[in-house]
Amino acid sequence: MHPFRAAVEARDEAAIEALLADNVVFTSPVAFKPYPGKAITAAILRAVIRVFEDFRYVREIADADGRDHAFVFEATVDGKQITGCDFLHFDEQGRIDEFMVMVRPLSAAQALAARMGEQFEQIKTEAAAQLAREGAGA
Repeated sequence: MHPFRAAVEARDEAAIEALLADNVVFTSPVAFKPYPGKAITAAILRAVIRVFEDFRYVREIADADGRDHAFVFEATVDGKQITGCDFLHFDEQGRIDEFMVMVRPLSAAQALAARMGEQFEQIKTEAAAQLAREGAGA
């Protein structure tokens, strides 16, 4: 099992964050612009853990060199079944530098957008706090 999948399935936020490159770019299924940076990506992923219910990966696909992975998942959001895919690219150090998520059906994507919208102030606060700690050398 891939270390990313193992970390997510264990809900191990520290292990997930450790796999993110500093320059990771997160592309959300429900936001127009991508989110650049480890702090905001880690905060978004922590919120996703709070929002998704019954999350499980059902398929893992990798290219021959192991730098591109697709992880197909299923979960529930506000009673709606959601199917999605995490498309990840790994840099030379084995850290995620591109993280794109796609989900379906539309009704579940809309439920996800609403729930993540509720989380966004906390996401911004967590990301800012992490950036402040990093800036202070912590």
